[in-house]
Amino acid sequence: MRLGMMLGYSGAGFAQTVDELGDYEAAGVDIVLVPEAYSFDAVSQLGFIAARTTRMQLASGIIQLYTRTPTLTAMTAAGLDYVSGGRFSLGIGASGPQVIEGFHGVPYDAPLGRTREIVEICRKVWRREVVTYDGKHYQLPLAEGRGTGLGKPLKLINHPVRERIPIFLAAVGPRSVAMAAEIAEGWQALFFHPDKARSVWDEALQRGLARRAPELGPLDVLASVPFAITDTPEPLLTGHRAQLALYIGGMGAREKNFSNELVRRYGYEREAGLIQDLYLSGRKAEAAAAVPDDLIRDTALVGPYGYVKERLGAFAAAGLTTLLVSPLAPTHAERIKAVSDLRGLIDDL
Repeated sequence: MRLGMMLGYSGAGFAQTVDELGDYEAAGVDIVLVPEAYSFDAVSQLGFIAARTTRMQLASGIIQLYTRTPTLTAMTAAGLDYVSGGRFSLGIGASGPQVIEGFHGVPYDAPLGRTREIVEICRKVWRREVVTYDGKHYQLPLAEGRGTGLGKPLKLINHPVRERIPIFLAAVGPRSVAMAAEIAEGWQALFFHPDKARSVWDEALQRGLARRAPELGPLDVLASVPFAITDTPEPLLTGHRAQLALYIGGMGAREKNFSNELVRRYGYEREAGLIQDLYLSGRKAEAAAAVPDDLIRDTALVGPYGYVKERLGAFAAAGLTTLLVSPLAPTHAERIKAVSDLRGLIDDL
């Protein structure tokens, strides 16, 4: 199992966290992911991190597929792979209609079809092929009658460090999870519950893996969890409770909320409905209070050393191959110590 970190996309602590990444690298962190949401872009931050680290792998977690053309996505990934010396992986995902249509003003249509075509185009660009593509959603050059008619097939000018940059697909629904297992090097899961993961996702994963090309290798399964080694976990889980309430209740419309649908598949049908009702009516504190304690506990890695060791084994048994932690200890020294201890536990698996 790899040990990674997921940086936050909000708050004032990003610069401090980046300054501390060298210490996390020394403590055994293998990879760091930077999200975008509707905050600062991930690309500029990843370039900055590439200059501040030497061994640690880097990834976007995620770049939203509607916000850039497929070839710009490929160029960006090749550029980040170049400045990091071959340490970058491209994490992409569809996000949701509230962000894509509300913040970017782009129609949220055909996420599965667009994802598949973007992956195919990116890999053509990285192989330095002359890029022609006649897909349902993307045509390169632009199809006749849609522009000036002067577009010509081109290939990337520079030679990428690697012609196969790993791709991680963020996916929640069964069809998108199956596609990740089929076409991507990695699948980035949301609110991974080790005790329920197989019952919820195994059918989709097996369907995708049955169509997976051998050259992709084993599927890397990544998930982010709050993390601390502590005898008093409850105070440190307050932020995770609030985040679950936000995603289950308000990160999406009532009729289209991927996190809410996932939690329902975990077996929390009534609770998911209540959290959403409370959150959308503006009663956010009550929504957070309605998040089940066991859901909070089981989608985190927070507790005494023995508990963390036990739960780490559960995550591994559930198929997780890259554990992305968000350290919660109050001081930098305590966070580094906890991550170092976790690195030892992972090495002993």
